[in-house]
Amino acid sequence: VLAEQDSAAAQQYVRQGCPTALRADLWALILNISNQPEDILYYEQLKSNVIQHDLLVDSLIYKDVKLTASNDDYYFVFEDYLYQVLLCFSRDTSVLEHFTYSSATPPKSYIQGKLGMEEYAVFYPPNGVIPFHGFSMYVAPLCFLYHEPSKLYQIFREMYVRFFFRLHSISSHPSGIVSLCLLFETLLQTHLPQLFYHLREIGAQPLRISFKWMVRAFSGYLATDQLLLLWDRILGYNSLEVLAVLAAAVFAFRAVNLMEVTSLAAAEAVLADLSTLKVMPLLQIFLFATVT
Repeated sequence: VLAEQDSAAAQQYVRQGCPTALRADLWALILNISNQPEDILYYEQLKSNVIQHDLLVDSLIYKDVKLTASNDDYYFVFEDYLYQVLLCFSRDTSVLEHFTYSSATPPKSYIQGKLGMEEYAVFYPPNGVIPFHGFSMYVAPLCFLYHEPSKLYQIFREMYVRFFFRLHSISSHPSGIVSLCLLFETLLQTHLPQLFYHLREIGAQPLRISFKWMVRAFSGYLATDQLLLLWDRILGYNSLEVLAVLAAAVFAFRAVNLMEVTSLAAAEAVLADLSTLKVMPLLQIFLFATVT
């Protein structure tokens, strides 16, 4: 597949998962990232913008990395990479293009002293995306695959404008976070009605627990090797729906313990640690198990 440089074939191939050594190249092929000299130059320009101009969002990025990735056993070593990628990302005006197919609107600000004058309105931050708690976890897993900052940057930017922005903007798109929430609840009600009813009765709405997993695409919750297997499927099927399926599968896997809890805190404790879970067996059991 790599020899042919066939993007569609690569997408089909990663649906089955892909060898660790080939993952970086296959993902780049699916996302059409080739890291040409002009791409590297563009990244260098973004870097010089970071050095020349301080932005308020830089503080948000520093704080987010410190509170999330820096405390993570898997990702703390990538702190420098995360700053390089996220600070450049905040200044990349090409990211604004995704708002043409996003339901969100980029926030605007006014040049100093020109408040309220439309002709002096500018997008702020320049990429139109305000980072939130956990935003850096969209980048962290990619650091395992790409060690060249310019390529890492391009892969992340493409992953964001194709997939991740849908996880924090309200829309009716089937991969949007609202649709994922609905899919998760529908799966749980259909396959585990007793569990769903029990959790609701004790005030432990299943969605309250699973929402944070889905918003982060499970990054920071699963072991990295398992997370990359999950993201293989996101790329392979060009959809985030697998996130809702996995969330429901986790509840199914821990159903016996969850049926015995009597409070939200206890339910959260049962589901606090997902780092030992194996993604593919969970998905397969949930999707293909035959009821005897």
